Amino acid sequence: MAALEAVGYGQGWKENNIGHEPAYCFTDPDDHNLEIYYETEWYDPPEHLCPALKNQASRYPDHVIGLRRIDHINLLAADVRATRIFMEELLGMRVTEQVIFDDGSEKAAWLTATNKSYDVAIAEDWTGTKGRLHHVTYAVDSREAILRAADLCLEHNVFMETGPHKHAIQQTFFLYVYEPGGNRFEIANAGARLILAPDWKPIIWSEEERKKGQAWGLPTIPSFHQHGTPFVERANATPDD
Repeated sequence: MAALEAVGYGQGWKENNIGHEPAYCFTDPDDHNLEIYYETEWYDPPEHLCPALKNQASRYPDHVIGLRRIDHINLLAADVRATRIFMEELLGMRVTEQVIFDDGSEKAAWLTATNKSYDVAIAEDWTGTKGRLHHVTYAVDSREAILRAADLCLEHNVFMETGPHKHAIQQTFFLYVYEPGGNRFEIANAGARLILAPDWKPIIWSEEERKKGQAWGLPTIPSFHQHGTPFVERANATPDD
């Protein structure tokens, strides 16, 4: 907390939270509102959802899309580099992959606080707006579950922005959809890689490599760098990456 206050990002404590004890509130260089907390309320399933094996959180009802957990978040940022450095130096996260263009500009970064290959991603916001959310990702068990999710979204008229397909960076198999309020979320077979080496060196992707699109050639659509929460006009967006 002292480190955050020293650089002017600390905002103080927040009481009366749902699901966890007091949280310390702060912002990052891109004005995202963030919190840190330690004491949390562990889920206690009702009797009809108690698992057969007690080292699971709950019984798994495999129906509809069958989301397992929240896997990671992706933030849009007007200044990717400043936000990435903040998360490294003040939050203690490690960079696993980056996109750096020929002119030296940093277009995206992936960071981890665990042994997963990433917990937070940061992507450049083409609108130049600060503090927006790109998406929240829900993990499922397999690629087949994502294909089923696409069929279910089609049946229920859920807007699918892109996918199913596979990212080149981090190798995540994905489907991006919008919920009724317009927020983007990803359904993914995430965690394709674990970072176990303490001296892992970040993978750097070049401008030429990124312009090839996703792993199997699917282009990265412009809305991926323009649409976010809260919504803004796209007049300043420039599809240059």
